[in-house]
Amino acid sequence: MMNMAIRGIEAHIAWNEQGSFQNDGFKDLKADYILANPPFNDDDWGGDRLREDVRWKFGVPPMGNANFAWVQHFIHHLAPPAWPIRSRNGSMSSNQSGEGEIRQALVDADFVDCMVAMPDNFLFHANSGLLVVHFPRQAK
Repeated sequence: MMNMAIRGIEAHIAWNEQGSFQNDGFKDLKADYILANPPFNDDDWGGDRLREDVRWKFGVPPMGNANFAWVQHFIHHLAPPAWPIRSRNGSMSSNQSGEGEIRQALVDADFVDCMVAMPDNFLFHANSGLLVVHFPRQAK
């Protein structure tokens, strides 16, 4: 929210105390595109209460890291045909707690066309990690 406010971008934000995973403010939304800067690498995202969630189409995210929960949350809210998703985090290089299997399922479903390693501080952050560019052709 702060990044958008600083840049003068208006948005509809559904804020609640439970957070986006526990109380999705856009349950029925199917969007053409999603612009987000979620708290990636969050280890206290409440995944223990969401093991059977409908959003985990590509695999259950690990309880100790919200990266694949966010990626699948965004995919869940995309209207077909999906527009590009750009995700800047370590979710495309980690291989813990089933993350490799989720990543493989995303690739198999044609949600990933390329991954580009970016230099540190490229996007105003100390550790830019990976910029993952998704161009879904036709989700299977």
